[in-house]
Amino acid sequence: MKSRPRHFRFRRSRFLYSAQPPCTEIVAMQVTLLGVGLMGRPMGRRLCEAGWPLTVWNRTRAKAEQLAPHGARVADTAADAVRDAEVVITMLEHGEAVEHVLFDLGVAEALRPGALVIDMSSIKPSQAREHARRLAERGIAHLDAPVSGGTVGAESGTLAIMAGGTAQDFERARPLFALLGRATHVGPHGAGQLAKLANQMIVGITIGAVSEALLLAARGGADMAKVREAIRGGFAESRILEVHGQRIVQQDFAKRAALSVQLKDMRNALDTAAELGVDAPITRLFEQLYASASEHGFADLDHSALFCELARRNSPP
Repeated sequence: MKSRPRHFRFRRSRFLYSAQPPCTEIVAMQVTLLGVGLMGRPMGRRLCEAGWPLTVWNRTRAKAEQLAPHGARVADTAADAVRDAEVVITMLEHGEAVEHVLFDLGVAEALRPGALVIDMSSIKPSQAREHARRLAERGIAHLDAPVSGGTVGAESGTLAIMAGGTAQDFERARPLFALLGRATHVGPHGAGQLAKLANQMIVGITIGAVSEALLLAARGGADMAKVREAIRGGFAESRILEVHGQRIVQQDFAKRAALSVQLKDMRNALDTAAELGVDAPITRLFEQLYASASEHGFADLDHSALFCELARRNSPP
């Protein structure tokens, strides 16, 4: 058999992981992916390329069919997709979509007892806990495991994965997570979504800080690219300054992570803060800024397009 990427080799129905000697034998599980969008597509491709049996479903079938050349089986319905699955990954737009797919499209009923649902969507912690409770009533395990790293991380297998649920289920999912990125078990059900909200608060606010700072520099006559270069390596250095700062300099706002999704995450953070009795004035301010950007036509651009909203506000009358 030919070698598999990232140190995996297929041997009958098992894999040998050779990143660290001695090799550890890993059983390839039967996986179903529900949701083949910007993130789901590269994640599914990585599973296929590693030789894991994968079934996929998407509301728009044409998106799911993009994984067929990589070896995935395309199912006609979500319920059919999960009938033989040991692990089901959901990568959907929001909590309502996850609930609809799991409980209105027959997925929960079609799953075998003992199956594991890994919700890698970004939803509210309260929704994740409720989904876990309803699945547990059917003998189905659940992890909420949202990710950070965007399409670049999904393609390269370097996603940051924040998992909430039991330690036993996390260990069960670890071989799968290893194909997609770096996973951390952060607590019980809902804790993964709390970690993702914290991540998105930091990302959204930092994009705003980088945007406003570079706009100020440009309006004062400085070269934005040179300013970004000058402050990198100092205390202002960050992944946002590196990646999103470069997008701002190049005025490249093609969607990698949609501004509308960033707005959704900021609103989820505020709703969760209210549930926990936490005052979050900085997040509230940036929710208003992202909402304004959405209203002015930037919703379907990358979230770094918050720069465009700030530039619009500072345009000559």
